[in-house]
Amino acid sequence: MNYKPLILPKLSWNKQVSSPTYGELVVQPLEPGFGITLGNALRRVVLSSIEGSAVTSVIIKGVNNEFSSIKGVVEDTLHVILNIKQIIVKNETGLPGKMHLSVKGPGVATVADITADEHLSVINTEHVLAHLAADAEFEVEFFVETGRGYAAAQWPQGTSIQQDNRIYLDAMFSPIKRVEYHIEKTRVGQEIDYDKLTLSITTNGTVAPQDVVHYGTSVLRTQLEHFLQATEIPFNELSKGPEEQNDRKSGIDIDGPTKGLPVDLFLKPIDELEFSVRAHNCLIGAGIKRVIELVNLTEEDVLRIKNFGRKSLREVKEILSAFGLHLGMSVKELDLKKVIKEQEGNLNHESSER
Repeated sequence: MNYKPLILPKLSWNKQVSSPTYGELVVQPLEPGFGITLGNALRRVVLSSIEGSAVTSVIIKGVNNEFSSIKGVVEDTLHVILNIKQIIVKNETGLPGKMHLSVKGPGVATVADITADEHLSVINTEHVLAHLAADAEFEVEFFVETGRGYAAAQWPQGTSIQQDNRIYLDAMFSPIKRVEYHIEKTRVGQEIDYDKLTLSITTNGTVAPQDVVHYGTSVLRTQLEHFLQATEIPFNELSKGPEEQNDRKSGIDIDGPTKGLPVDLFLKPIDELEFSVRAHNCLIGAGIKRVIELVNLTEEDVLRIKNFGRKSLREVKEILSAFGLHLGMSVKELDLKKVIKEQEGNLNHESSER
């Protein structure tokens, strides 16, 4: 069977909005319809399957059940437990561990007062656990475990009060707070129905958004491999075929900045890229008339153009990306002319052989 190749998307993280808890992944171009297919699959996997750590049980000195009071503490035990559930724990190894808190009043007990095992650390250090009176001695031992999603409190069967006075908690292990995806149309050459996927991920700070995507993709791939009933169709290799053929036809060094791109694209006027009127007029006014002249500029060069702002810069980068181009390519016109001359020579040679 002679299969048609699928276009391979390019992935980039929006550095302007990136932080330890937030990231935006832009994936383009995608085959028509693939945006919602991949975006929804990744979103559901990320929300349900990313592992995290949480406090699953505690021992509070002087307390043997969650409905009692704690001497010298303003909050009752149930309120303290609700505060404990909001502790954000980062686990470097995924192994179970313990944390300890010992504070005397008067004052406020916060997450910053907790000491933890070497492989554990707490993130939200300003979170308040309890308010203490002058005679209060607040001491808590926390037991941390790793899991996925939500887990109900694992009370041992047969007795509600434990010999060590341990209180079991329900836990939300997932480090993901929010995942959104948006689909837009993007252009590849003259085709305008390809998809652009923007995936926005918000975490609690224990895991980076980039690692979340890597984990979610690994989960999907592991599960989908079991659906294969025969040898996998090598679509990745098929998709590289046209680029490699184009490289051989154009004579361009496949390791150079113009890898897989037609030579004549660089020599075309910028009108072919269909910028907005404002961006187009600014570029023309600065003497930028051909694609090669534009891609050889850096972002700093473009922003120096009169009346050219960051919104227009973003538009230029997105449209160039749709053609497989970017700023700062450092393409030499002389090299392009040599390639064109070689192409014409090869065509003449083929014609004479016929």
